[in-house]
Amino acid sequence: MAVSRPSRAPIWTMGLANALFGMYGGVLVISVPQMLSARHVPEATIAAMTAVMISPGFWTFLVSPVLDVRFSRRWYSMVTAAIAASLLSLALLNLEHPALVEGLLVVGFFFANLYQSALGGWLSSITTSAEKHALSVWVTIANISGGGAMAIVTGEVVQRLSPTAAALLLGVAVLLPTAVFPWMQAPGPDRRLARDSFSQFFSEVLSILKRREVLIAIVLFIAPAATFSLVNIIGGLGNDFAASSHFVGLVGGAGVMIGGIVGCLIFPFIDRLLPLRYLYLAIGIVGSMFTLALIWLPRTPAAFAVALIGENVFQSAAIVASTAITFETIGRSNPLAATTFCLMVSAFNIANTYMVVVDGWGYAWRGVAGSYATDAAVSLAASLLLVTLLIWVSRRRKAEALRRAMSTN
Repeated sequence: MAVSRPSRAPIWTMGLANALFGMYGGVLVISVPQMLSARHVPEATIAAMTAVMISPGFWTFLVSPVLDVRFSRRWYSMVTAAIAASLLSLALLNLEHPALVEGLLVVGFFFANLYQSALGGWLSSITTSAEKHALSVWVTIANISGGGAMAIVTGEVVQRLSPTAAALLLGVAVLLPTAVFPWMQAPGPDRRLARDSFSQFFSEVLSILKRREVLIAIVLFIAPAATFSLVNIIGGLGNDFAASSHFVGLVGGAGVMIGGIVGCLIFPFIDRLLPLRYLYLAIGIVGSMFTLALIWLPRTPAAFAVALIGENVFQSAAIVASTAITFETIGRSNPLAATTFCLMVSAFNIANTYMVVVDGWGYAWRGVAGSYATDAAVSLAASLLLVTLLIWVSRRRKAEALRRAMSTN
């Protein structure tokens, strides 16, 4: 007997709903810094503002449990999307006041992170295990392409329209991915959790960290195994490769976006080669080999393009794998799905951030070659150690199962 689909919307359209988060990120890290620079805000101030504005990626998980109680995750997704979009428009209307822009976008990106977590928990509850790998691909494509496309669109809109019209239009634009919501099932919240006292509820939240599969996933993501944070360093090193600003912009825009999508689309061809966690680490190992090979390339514009696009391909594949691990860890009937999703994403963001600092140390040590060598060595060492850990955990689990079987006989 045929099994009916859990939702009328195709998997790819549901995955593309995550584009809101990617679009918001594209405005924060590309468009807003450019617009502030055009208003003669010092680069050091812009860098500090950007760091603060993206900080919700680390700490939003502290309040994410509210997404799993009282209202449906569809409701939370709609409300957080609307608030994030409104704050974006307000920030773009006040670019002459950097401090206000910073405050508005910190809160706006906080709600964008809540949106992503509510959506992630929602998607995990309405898709089957067989659909989750394809879903992971489209969720990542939405993030990457949404950021690149929004950065391009923002530049054009700001140049052609009045400030008010541009701000309002861009606020509406980030809401477009939510158009699929009416065609997605919307299971209600866990009413038992909603009735619990706060102490009982947070006891349920803390129980997440006691699950072995959750702990393993957090260790995988918080370790520098497959972050490929080098993409954040290489993009600013065009002068080291004698690349023009136009070439850097072209490669960093269209080239990186295409490379990211290619990395996502590769995943369906490799996801059956190894179990997901081993596959994630294999991507880290192969990517480290690629990074090491870059050391021997000449410092030319072509080598800049190969390095930036290639690293982005590996990073995208790793993000798809991490998203698939996250969905697999959550399962389909998890009452704390949004909380777990947010926790996994925060762990990955932490590693991605501190590796930028580590790669920067490598650059200060030996220039471009130093950043390549540092990133590759740290990633390779972490991946190999984690492979050893997974093998040890697997053997221990088998030994425990064997002892239980023998004790029951």
